[in-house]
Amino acid sequence: MNLLPTWPLLSVFLAASFVLAITPGPGVFYIVARSVAQGQRHGLASVAGVALGNLGNAAGASLGLAALFAVSSTAFTLVKYAGALYLVYLGIQTLRAPGAAAPLPAASAPLRKVFGDGLVVALLNPKTALFFAAFLPQFMTVPTAPIAQSIALGSLFVAIAAGTDSAYAIAAAKIGPALVGARRIRTAGRYFNAGALISLALFTAFCPTEPAK
Repeated sequence: MNLLPTWPLLSVFLAASFVLAITPGPGVFYIVARSVAQGQRHGLASVAGVALGNLGNAAGASLGLAALFAVSSTAFTLVKYAGALYLVYLGIQTLRAPGAAAPLPAASAPLRKVFGDGLVVALLNPKTALFFAAFLPQFMTVPTAPIAQSIALGSLFVAIAAGTDSAYAIAAAKIGPALVGARRIRTAGRYFNAGALISLALFTAFCPTEPAK
């Protein structure tokens, strides 16, 4: 049983995941702000909390997708294209967002609270689960167990994001304040993220996955 797509499509998934993970967004600014306010250890604790919350959202999306795909292969196709449309919508919304800077957290929070805050922020964000529900089906194949596929892909995405978030945390702890307040970074990141989401949606919509052999 192949839990991951064939290499050409997997390479697209890895590239798209990396691009989306490195693009500054609310999670990145939260992690950067923690790192600036409290240093590298607290920044990495926030990375761990956000990653665990994202993993929970990925698992939740996987269960929902598995239940839906069990109904029929037509549901797979419908969700795939609906997901592509949602990715386009996210791209447009990203372009329209004002991109305000994240507030600087208090400098006295303990590691456990920093971790818990990151977990809650990620886990209770419904947009994260919707993103996984739209993103993962673009790289899944019908015959293979959908829950196993989506969990594998979701875990891979979360691992990539945790790696890039850790890099942000370490860098922010060293060169900090400029990253939090840099308007150019926020603006460029907004356009970059929007372009990545829309391009991914168009690519996967016109290059559908083939059933696993």
